[in-house]
This record gives sequence, structure tokens and C-alpha cells, in this order.
Amino acid sequence: MPQEKYLRLGELLIKEGLINAAQLEKAIVLQRQEGIRLGEALIKLGFIKEEQMVAILGKQLNIPYFSLGTGMLKPAADQGLQNLISQDFALKNSVLPLSRTLRSLTVAMSDPLDLILIDNLKKLTGCEINPVIATRSDIGKTIEEFYGRSKMLETAVEESYNISTGETAAVEAGLMDEELSLDKLIARAEEAPVVKLVDLIIRQAINERASDIHLEPFKEKICLRYRIDGKLYEIPPPAKHLHLPIISRIKILAKLDIAEKRLPQDGAILVRIDERPIDIRVSIIPTIYGEKGVLRILDRSSVVLDLNQMGFDPKQLELMRIAINAPYGLVFMTGPTGSGKTTTLSAILSEIKSPTKNIITIEDPVEYKIEGINQVQVKPEIGLTFASALRSFLRQDPDIMLVGEVRDLETAQICIRSALTGHLVLSTLHTNDAPTAVTRLIDIGIEPFMVAPSLLLVVAQRLLRKLCPECKQAYEPAAEQLRNIKLKTELLYKPKGCPKCNQLGYRGRTCIAEVMVINEEMQHYINQGASFQKIREVARANGMQTLYESGIKKAEAGITSLEEALSVTFGAE
Repeated sequence: MPQEKYLRLGELLIKEGLINAAQLEKAIVLQRQEGIRLGEALIKLGFIKEEQMVAILGKQLNIPYFSLGTGMLKPAADQGLQNLISQDFALKNSVLPLSRTLRSLTVAMSDPLDLILIDNLKKLTGCEINPVIATRSDIGKTIEEFYGRSKMLETAVEESYNISTGETAAVEAGLMDEELSLDKLIARAEEAPVVKLVDLIIRQAINERASDIHLEPFKEKICLRYRIDGKLYEIPPPAKHLHLPIISRIKILAKLDIAEKRLPQDGAILVRIDERPIDIRVSIIPTIYGEKGVLRILDRSSVVLDLNQMGFDPKQLELMRIAINAPYGLVFMTGPTGSGKTTTLSAILSEIKSPTKNIITIEDPVEYKIEGINQVQVKPEIGLTFASALRSFLRQDPDIMLVGEVRDLETAQICIRSALTGHLVLSTLHTNDAPTAVTRLIDIGIEPFMVAPSLLLVVAQRLLRKLCPECKQAYEPAAEQLRNIKLKTELLYKPKGCPKCNQLGYRGRTCIAEVMVINEEMQHYINQGASFQKIREVARANGMQTLYESGIKKAEAGITSLEEALSVTFGAE
């Protein structure tokens, strides 16, 4: 490599006080004599440790430093990375593929300044290369472990393929009764390749911060997708013939009926990853090409039940805290499925719980287990519904009740009456905004004169993806982009992609909301049976910030992109 490059590396190390000029000269002499890299020469002479040199190089070049000690130097096991870069090439050049997203490949390198190697990797893999830095020794150890494990897994899958191909052909030819093959199906679900594959699918989803895993059968293939920060991404799927064993393995783990293929089934799995308890809700439904499985992942260690960290504006938090600390009344969280209503309600309970308050919840399902709160799981098959549980709750001397969802007139009536007789009731409704909650209750069958005095507050909520703080890019939006949009800033931010966000440009989510307070003026209009438009008009006059306005403020602050804010609040303004 050019000498100027070595001098730059040497100057970096001198600047940091790790070597002196005399040591650099000696290392350059050894480098020329033996034809090795400058870093290798410095390490060989004992002037610097490998970890020191790599860490400081990564810092100066603004390239992430991965090490075995941090657990970050761990290649994704189910993305076919070993097929992109062979073991021989990896060992020869001290490179290690870590993860792949669309056309981008993250690679650990001992020398990220080697532009020729990066160009060769780009041509070899057909991907854009995102280098991270690691020590040569750490890369060598990981290569040995990763490629050895991958070859074992490939061999096991090939053996399973050869066996199962014959069975599949027999079933299609009518030579095998599906009921009679049940024992074989159970046996195949317990085979090592299938067990490993299911474990890898779940583990990889957790590492990618996915909230859901979708395993979908089609005529000639399986589709495997992860939902990350609210968006679905396709992942390289397993072979089609492994669909039945994989679904059967999931059923066994979730304690479902492996023989039932005609009806939907629901179950749960509790796993531990690095001592972290993770709940997985399993849903299986029959489709025309076989059973589809969706696994909802709830990593309790990654969820912070703190209202201050949800993303609400200070003024919104103030209004919410007044309502949730009231002695009685009804508070509703509204929004579509997956908008964070349950998480916000759990954060509210965590904040207001006290030894002096008796709090009871009825939920479907109980997603967050909160110490000091009595939580009940809905079980319709034995008659334990929201309405029946609520009737029993009133005999339990409650101060605060949480109802997972108001779905029918009976549940709504009990909630309203409880709020009017001295209880604080928290619940959810499926409406697109806050003002619609009032008309929804009236449409269900609640009289306006009952809604007005019982309702304290309605919060409509959505979740926005947050821009990755490590790689977001500032830009000045074009005039066409800002048509009909008023901004208080001339600078916005857009996603780029880096190893820390797995090249997605976004990492994590925050909420936007509109908080509607039911004051005396609002009660007057509700009593009169005012339309949705009138209720919204009064709420806006009283200072309610809309979902659209909340999203635009997040974009102005650089928390999210303008495109993300507009896509989530589409039709909200």
C-alpha cells in the first residue's frame, strides 16, 4: 500500500500518544524489510497492542469498533453470508461478513483503509460495503466459529431435504395419509436442523429488534419477514419443504395442537436470551397453501415504561397527568392496532400505582406484568370476558380499573357507570383520532348525557420511526416538497443508513399524539349531540394539537423525517 497511508496511520498513533516518532521510524523499516503492514510491524516490535491500534484507528476514522468482548462481532447465521464471502477469502484477507440488508453488506475488517480490498468485496458480493473495524485475532477466531457452524447447519438441512423430499412426493401422489404421517411430522419437528433453524429465526429477530416474525407459505416458496420499527422487511427464507416441520416445531414450543390444521390457534413461548426473559405470542392461521405463523416478540428488558420517555410534548404530559391523577372519571387511549396504546397505559399505571390505591386490570392479553397491580387475563372460552370481569371488579373495592378495550355496549356501560360512581377507569378504543371517540361511544349505544360527565380525557396516538442519530443527514427541502406545509425551520433531516441502524436509517420509535380535554364547554356540546366536526372544532379552539401538527414538530426537531411524519399522519389534517 502507499507509504502516505502508513504515515497517516503513524501520525494518528503519535497524536494519541501511543507511539513516538523514533518507534514509527523503526516500524517503517521493519515493514519495508518484511513486506508487512505498518500496524503489524508496530505490534511485532511490541510498541503497541493490537486492540489499542484498532480502537484508535476506528475512533479517528469514525468507523465502529467491534470486538468479541462486546458480543458485537457476531455474524447473522441465517442470511447466507457464507455464500457471499468464502471462508478462504475471509481468512486470507481478514474480513468477516456480519449482516446483510437489501443491497448493503456490513463487513468487519482489520484494515478498513484498504480501498482495493473494499472494491474487491463490492465486486465479489454485488453489495455496497459498510466496513467496521476489528482486530485480526478476533476476526480469525470468529471466522473459524462461524464458517464451521454454517457448514454443519448446511449439511443438516441437506440431509433433511433429501428425506422430506421423498415424503412430500408421496403425499402429493396420494400414497401417504396425512393423519398417518403425524408421528413422522412430530419427529421431523424435533430433528436438529429444524430445531436450530427455528432457534436462529427467533434469535436473529430479537437481535434485529423485530417486534414480529411472519412465516408465510405460498405455492412454491416460503416468505419470511421481520417487522422492525413498524415496517416489514423480507429475510432470506428456509426451503419450502421445511415449512411443515418449522410450523410444527413452533406449535410444540407454544403447546398448541400439532394435529389441528383447519382452525386458528394461539399460544405463547417464554425464552431466555443472554439471561433476558422474552415473551413470544404465537398465532397460527390456515391459508390455502398451509398454515401461516406470526410470532409477536415482547422483550421486556428493552421497554421502558416511563411517560417522560414516550415522546409526548410537555404540555400534553401535563394534561394527561391532571386526568390520570383525578379521583374518578374515564380516560381513553385511541388509535389503530400497533400504535402503542397498551404501552402508554402500562406506563400510566407504573406512574400512578401506590400502596394506597387498589388497581385492577382486565386485558387481552396481559403484555406487561407490573409489580403491585392485580392483572387478569381475558378467557372467553370459560366466560371470562371484559364485561363479566368488570362486574366482579366492582366487588373488589377498586380505586382504578384498566379495561384492555371497549368493544361492545355492555363493556362501555359498565365503564361509564364505574367512572360516574367514583372510580378512575382507563381503556382503549379503535378510532383514528381523539374527537371520534365521543361519537364512537354514542354510536355503540351510550347516551350523550352519560358520556359528557364521565369522560375526562381522550388521547389519540401513533408511532413514528426515529432517525438514527449516528447517520441522519441534514438537507434543505425543495419548494415542491413543502407545498401546503408550513415549517419553522429551513433544515430537515433524512435517513442514510449505517451499521448501528443496520442500514435502515431509522432506529427505534417515538409517539405523536393529540390530547383532547373534556372541559365544561366540551360537555355542553356532547350533551347537545354535536357532530364530530363540531367537537373537533371546539377541541382545536381549546388548544388541542393534532396528530399532523405533532408529527411536523418531530420532523422540525430532527427526530424523524418529513416523509415518515406525513406517511403516518396521512389524512389526519
